[in-house]
Amino acid sequence: MQIEVRDEFGVLEVVVLGTAKSVGPDPTLEEAYDPKSKQHILAGTYPQEADLVPEMEGMSEVLKKHGVKVIRPEVIQNYNQIFSRDIAFVIDNTFVITQMLEERSREIEALDEVISTIPESQVVRMSGDAYLEGGDVMPHKDMILVGYAKEPDFSDYTVARSNEAGLEFLRKHFPNRTVHAFELNKSDVDPKANALHLDCCFQPLGMGHCIIHPEGFKHQEDVDFLMNLFGKDKCLVISADEMYEMYSNVFSIAPNIVVSGHNFDRLNNWLSDQGYQVEKVKYQEISKMEGLLRCTTLPLKRTY
Repeated sequence: MQIEVRDEFGVLEVVVLGTAKSVGPDPTLEEAYDPKSKQHILAGTYPQEADLVPEMEGMSEVLKKHGVKVIRPEVIQNYNQIFSRDIAFVIDNTFVITQMLEERSREIEALDEVISTIPESQVVRMSGDAYLEGGDVMPHKDMILVGYAKEPDFSDYTVARSNEAGLEFLRKHFPNRTVHAFELNKSDVDPKANALHLDCCFQPLGMGHCIIHPEGFKHQEDVDFLMNLFGKDKCLVISADEMYEMYSNVFSIAPNIVVSGHNFDRLNNWLSDQGYQVEKVKYQEISKMEGLLRCTTLPLKRTY
């Protein structure tokens, strides 16, 4: 298989879309590893497989409508495989297998058949003390934009998933790109104060715009960098409530086509006003696990 991903919005040809089949029993509070899941466990509203599967099938239908080849992971029984973004990512012609939470380590096994079709020289597996998850990694122009946590945050917070050694991994393997890294605010208890990944508080779009939640970043200079990069008049600033609903976790099929939550009225109206074609998908049950559209997709090939 030929793979190529230069950015977040080239015309999508091939993507891995996660699966909610055989997602397993509800986790206990101790087993949950993000504050939004914990919130729904306590409230008795944690999402069920019967509701999750139709949401993901709706996303699959939208992708196929636009001519995208959709690959689904092999189903591992009683195992959550919804968020395919985190287990691997493609930058340029390299497929990176990430190092992540031990609880999620089996997810990559479900892509063995896919990985076997990629030339071995183009597959890199992270190891040692380097950690990244795909939700934190965004190729953009000649850069890689990355969300991460420094020590002691990386060790102290379960929701801290990418570290400084992960940044060095990117610099080593992608020397032709500049790594711009942003420390994110983390909370294991308050989902409205937690930027789980970079795509939970920021998203670049194909016609020069971006979505950003400034309070997701630890440092104002990082917010200023991003808003200057895109231009303040092209940035949609979202609130803590909108970040909680996952407004920034949309997914681009092409520079002018964005898949968004069907209930994101302010965002969807803004996108339409900027000239984007908005495909609306129901993903409210999936959002209860602190992930959304970008989180469930692993692009393998885009065209430019």
